[in-house]
Amino acid sequence: MSTNNVQVSFEFFPPHSEQMEATLWRSVQQLKELSPRFVSVTYGADGSTRERTHAAVERIVAETELTAAPHLTCIGSSRGEIDDIARDYWDMGIRHLVALRGDAPDESKGYSPHTDGYAYASDLVAGLKKVADFDISVAAYPEVHPEASSPIADLENLKRKIDAGASRAITQFFFDVDVFLRFRDLAGAAGIDTHIVPGILPITRFPQLQRFAKSCGASVPEWLSERFAGLEDDAETRKMIAANVAIEQVRRLQSEGGDEFHFYTLNRSELTVAICHALGVRSAAAAA
Repeated sequence: MSTNNVQVSFEFFPPHSEQMEATLWRSVQQLKELSPRFVSVTYGADGSTRERTHAAVERIVAETELTAAPHLTCIGSSRGEIDDIARDYWDMGIRHLVALRGDAPDESKGYSPHTDGYAYASDLVAGLKKVADFDISVAAYPEVHPEASSPIADLENLKRKIDAGASRAITQFFFDVDVFLRFRDLAGAAGIDTHIVPGILPITRFPQLQRFAKSCGASVPEWLSERFAGLEDDAETRKMIAANVAIEQVRRLQSEGGDEFHFYTLNRSELTVAICHALGVRSAAAAA
């Protein structure tokens, strides 16, 4: 529950071992106490985790009261296949989807649409809205999508996704709050009036973060590298620094009017619980 008007959502990824399944489920059990707006489950960069995503979503729906929001991508599937998946989800009681173009497989030479598929995320959103009246979230990129020809072209693409029927945009993670605020203002000036939800990545391992950032075009400020320097063998201090960094970030966003946050949990709950606590989002027991 929230002691103010702040709403949160959490992202998980489908586990690929029994040990990771146990870790994920511990996190789900802990984070469900915070009454998130929804929890999303990723689909793999090239749509490769379809069955594991479906299984994770099924379990969340069967064993919790959480609102599950599976990711769906355009990669490697025909329109008919994607529409069938969406119908299956609707029949399961799913009403919220995260619609993404998806990334090309590592061995390919870049993205090329499926010959009989949805070419881009805006086409996917429009198609999903024809299947059923889903509540659809899409991606936004405060530091510009790596494949976009320009910041303006990237904003135009975001507007196409919203105009096609998306309810909200969730941003790629970022660490410089001013970058997000500029992006939010530019989006508003471009006629994008839907909610833009900041995506927050609690830092569990700094080298992993650097790899993520490189692959998606997010910047890692020098001050952030300095805070984690020399802590390779000190997990406890890293955790404290990571919580501090994220809490500073969300409190600044909150002071700038932010009232909704999406956490990339990496299937871990501890840091996310701490950050939410600082936002006033707490379990019923903690709030009491």
